[in-house]
Amino acid sequence: MLPIIAIVGRPNVGKSTLFNRLTRSRDAIVADVPGMTRDRHYGRGRVGAKPYLAVDTGGFEPVAREGIYREMAQQARQAVDEADAVLFLVDARAGLTTQDRLIADELRRTGRRVFLVVNKAEGMQPAVAGAEFHELGLGDPLPISAAHGESVSDLMDWVLGALPSVAEPAPDASRHPMIAIVGRPNVGKSTLVNALLGEERVVVHGEPGTTRDSIHIEFEHGGRRYTLIDTAGLRRRGRVAEVVEKFSVVKTMQAIEEANVAILVLDARHEITEQDAHIAGYLLEAGRALVVAVNKWERLSAEARDRVKRILARKLDFLAFARLHFISALTGRGVAGLLKSVDEAYGAAMARLPTPRLNRVLAQAVAQQEPPRAGVIRPRPRYAHQGGVNPPRIVIHGSALDRVPDSYRRYLERFFRDAFQLQGTPLRVELRVGANPYAARARKRR
Repeated sequence: MLPIIAIVGRPNVGKSTLFNRLTRSRDAIVADVPGMTRDRHYGRGRVGAKPYLAVDTGGFEPVAREGIYREMAQQARQAVDEADAVLFLVDARAGLTTQDRLIADELRRTGRRVFLVVNKAEGMQPAVAGAEFHELGLGDPLPISAAHGESVSDLMDWVLGALPSVAEPAPDASRHPMIAIVGRPNVGKSTLVNALLGEERVVVHGEPGTTRDSIHIEFEHGGRRYTLIDTAGLRRRGRVAEVVEKFSVVKTMQAIEEANVAILVLDARHEITEQDAHIAGYLLEAGRALVVAVNKWERLSAEARDRVKRILARKLDFLAFARLHFISALTGRGVAGLLKSVDEAYGAAMARLPTPRLNRVLAQAVAQQEPPRAGVIRPRPRYAHQGGVNPPRIVIHGSALDRVPDSYRRYLERFFRDAFQLQGTPLRVELRVGANPYAARARKRR
């Protein structure tokens, strides 16, 4: 499973800035206002071949007894409970505060591995920036600048080097598919698992959140082995309040990382929510092959079904590569086709793409539509090869490819997907600029 790294500290020390840096995103809102982050926020990061989950938290005020600051402190405590390692952020500009001491005392009692990180240290001597924080007794402080990226890679090398090895295993095409059933609470995930198995294997109840943990179930269908992973519902962070539920979100995200294919279950009776889109976005970010199951379809009128289809096309257009099934897990209607789509998606995710054919397809794509000029320069894709599977990754080499716009990259993705019939899996196209053999000669002339 991926290691979980929680970022904690008092308000306005730069936790969200560091989170965005680690996850290479802008998912966390950053502002020079204390208390901007309130709920836990999860994201996926990677150092080389080592992936991890980062958790951003609100300002940690251990003595807060009521109001929003008490809730923020509780969210931070839950993040620490989940974590394999804790990054305790302090502010080099503000210096050591009473609140830093209180947080350090509480973190020491948790027994978690704590790394002391001194943020906002840009322009300062490392020894000076970290000097007074030795008093906290949490080991040597590491000065960084999250805003400028200074020493952040050193920080993660330090953290991940101290944890058990978590490098992702190379995908093995001979393995059987592992299928994560994911979605919001009460959309019918456990009912769907029972329908796929043909027996009442997991508890089903009308109360949201019946499933508390990820459940692995081995079964066979049509002579092929599968593993189903029934997950707890992903709900909005602020609603995960019960102690027994606090691990649901992170366990579901770990199940997604463990699986080869995900079945995203939606409730046809309710509007496609921001949370549905968030789950779908995480699946896409993780590179998981995907099948979408719109459940409880039998309860809709013909007019309502047309409306739902229009909403799906608009709100989940970024999942156009995935097969869409309209099902009733309760009656079994439409369920039989899901495993066929799972097999198709798994095969596409593990596909081996021959280099000669990749180069022929690339030549066809460029002949049909050249990359747009960037000023007087036109980027030139020259050759391609496969860089990995699950999801398939195509590496294209050429000149000036760093000037290719995202729209052309998407065009290449569609062209390769159609050419190789990669239905049900994301596809990564990586553009690499070849070294200029005349660069050294040009520098000498200057």
